[in-house]
Formats: sequence, structure tokens, C-alpha cells
Amino acid sequence: MRGVDTQVGAGTGPRVARDTGRLPWLAVAGAFVAVAVLLSFLLARTSRRLPVWFLQGPTWLDGWFQGDAGWYHQIATDGYSYEPGAQSSIAFFPVYPLGVRALGGVLGDFQVAGSLLGVLAGLASVLLFARWVWSRLPRTSALLAIAVVLLYPYSFFLYGAMYADSLFLLCAIGAFLLLERRWYLAAGLVGALATAGRPVGTAVVVGLVVRTLELLAQDRRARVDPDAPASPTGWRDVVAAVRDVRVRHVGVLASVLGLVAWCVYLGVAFGNPLAWIEVESAPGWDQGVGPRTWFKIVYLGTLLTGDRGVAALLTLQALACLCAVLLLRRVWRRFGWGYAAFAAVVLLIPLVGTKDFMGTGRYVLVAFPVMAAAGDFLAGVRHRWIRVAVLVVCAALLLVLTCLFGRTVPVS
Repeated sequence: MRGVDTQVGAGTGPRVARDTGRLPWLAVAGAFVAVAVLLSFLLARTSRRLPVWFLQGPTWLDGWFQGDAGWYHQIATDGYSYEPGAQSSIAFFPVYPLGVRALGGVLGDFQVAGSLLGVLAGLASVLLFARWVWSRLPRTSALLAIAVVLLYPYSFFLYGAMYADSLFLLCAIGAFLLLERRWYLAAGLVGALATAGRPVGTAVVVGLVVRTLELLAQDRRARVDPDAPASPTGWRDVVAAVRDVRVRHVGVLASVLGLVAWCVYLGVAFGNPLAWIEVESAPGWDQGVGPRTWFKIVYLGTLLTGDRGVAALLTLQALACLCAVLLLRRVWRRFGWGYAAFAAVVLLIPLVGTKDFMGTGRYVLVAFPVMAAAGDFLAGVRHRWIRVAVLVVCAALLLVLTCLFGRTVPVS
């Protein structure tokens, strides 16, 4: 078949047909823009007008300014504050709000800057994701993976919401792509933007380290027997690759510097380098550590005696997280230990740290290898109508959740 090459995948999986044709960049970008315009139009028609005096941007943009956007706007305009025992802005990591501050200083409008940075980072992250899957999956799987990212019910955070998710996803994918080129320090520095962007950035550190060892194990095997057929990289090989680590490989550890710098700032400015953890348990957020959080007692209570609408929204996120967990094995088989480790840590953080699954929809979104595995799974289903049905349901949920988001309903 022209334009298709058969070889072993990037991970531990069996032989797959990998497309060697050019990625349709314009088509992917056009699809993203089309969805962004549709969702913005939908929000402009259905969202509640916000009685917020400081919003200076066009009114049609107000629908994207919900939930945590107020915190990001406050940080961009007034900086960080911390009040022990109360909700405080230091719960939000600095890369995105500082980017909004810089762009807002140029544009003269922080609301416009927040949405513009969000949608531009969303477009860039989708294009990088497309580049990543195009070289690792057969064409059908890659196209379906791109469609999954575009239509995933919580992907509206990529299309203009004043949230940090799109910028974090861009940094995470960028760090791994740089690592695949063996640019270890560059990968670590971009990874540092991820660890200074969201608490889940620690998953990037883990993923980069494990992927580096995996690459070294593959290099050793190629040197020992260049003619040997490709085979899965075992975990023992990954562990043994520690002996091959050289100074240049340590560059990926620079990824932890973002978190370190954030903690140093909090220690100097507020006397508590871990204050961002402490405020999670503040009244109203109530995300404290302990059995009540681990075993989702609040979620169970909502299911039994709480509002049915809230229970449905929480359950939808729980189901998204469950599907992501079930796809981890496919992530490992197709893409290897490093990407599986990254995705597993991304999912573990909300599974352990949230009391009711709130926010897990966004966590699954940034676990980009899971999105790719979902596309690969759909490509393998026997009946094509199932693919269409799944994507249609995802698109419908995307529209519904976007409308709810614009009407100030906490959906993730």
C-alpha cells in the first residue's frame, strides 16, 4: 500500500501499519477552528450574562469566563495572595496566569488575553498531538485519535475557556516530542513549564524519566544486536538502563525545577512552601487528604441523597476516568512504559486527591496517550457504526457540557 510502512510501534506493541504520508495540518487546524467557532457561538447564545464589572472584553466572550477563570483573572491583575485556612489564589500554579498577565499587558484586556492564550494553546496542543500520533499509529487510528481529542466532552477547555489546561497540555506534549528527538535538556525545560503550570505536572517528570530510560534500553539492545527483530522493552530492561545514564540524559530532571521554583516563591513570599497543598482543604474546596477523600464518601453521599443533576455530572467524570484507566494497558502496549507512567500518574492524582471526581474530566483530557489509545481502540472495533456512534455521543456531550459551563454550572 502506497504511503504506508509496516514496523514495530514506538512502544511495546505488535507490528502496526504506520502512515508515512504527510500529516494534514490544515485539515486538523480547520477542524479545531470550526469546533471553536461553533462552541463560541453556542455560548454567546445560551450563556448567562455575568454581572462582573471588571470584564472589559466583548460580551460574546463572557461565556468562556466561568469558575476558576475569576481566580486566574485576579492573579493576572493583582498577583497572588494567601490566607491560611481559606480559599486563596496560591492554589493555582503560575505559568498560565503569568502568561495572561504578559499578554494582557500588550492587549490591554486580561479577559481577552485569557481566552486568546487558552485557544491558541489549545490549537497548538492539538496540532502537536496530531504530529505525535501520526508517527505512532496507523492512519485510521491516528485520525480517530485526533477526532477523540477534538470531540471529547471536556475538550471545551481547549477552545477558549480561561483555564490552564490547554497550556499545560501543550507543554506536556512538547516536552515528550523534544525527548523523542533526544533533546534531553530542552525536554526538561519545557517540562518545567508543565510542573509550574499545574499540580499534575509531576506526572510529566515521571514520564520523562521513565521514557528516557526506555530509550536508553532500546539503544543498548540495538547496539548489542543490530539485526535482532524488534521486541517489547521489558521493565527489567528499563531498570537496567540506569547504568547507561550520562550527564546529558540528566537534563530531563530539569522538569522538576518548575515545581521547585513555585515552592521557593511560596516559602519566600508567604512562609509556607507547601501552601498550595494546604489550601486545597480550605472550606468550600474541602479536598483534604484522608480516607474520606480516598474512598469518595462525598460522591457516594451525593449519589444517595444529593441533587440528581450534580450526581449525573460527577458520574460522567467518574466514567471518563474509568475508561481512561481501562485504556492504560493499551497505552503501554502501543507507546511504551514512559507514556504509560505519565498517564497513570495523571489519573492517579484525581483518583486519590478528589472527594467526588470533580475535575477528573479535565485530568483525562491532559493524559494525551489515553486519547491516542482511545482512537486506536475505536479503529479496532468490528462494526464501523460503533465508531460513528461513539463520536456522535461525545460531540453531543461536548455541546451540552459547554452550554452548562456557560450557564455557570460546575461541570469539571
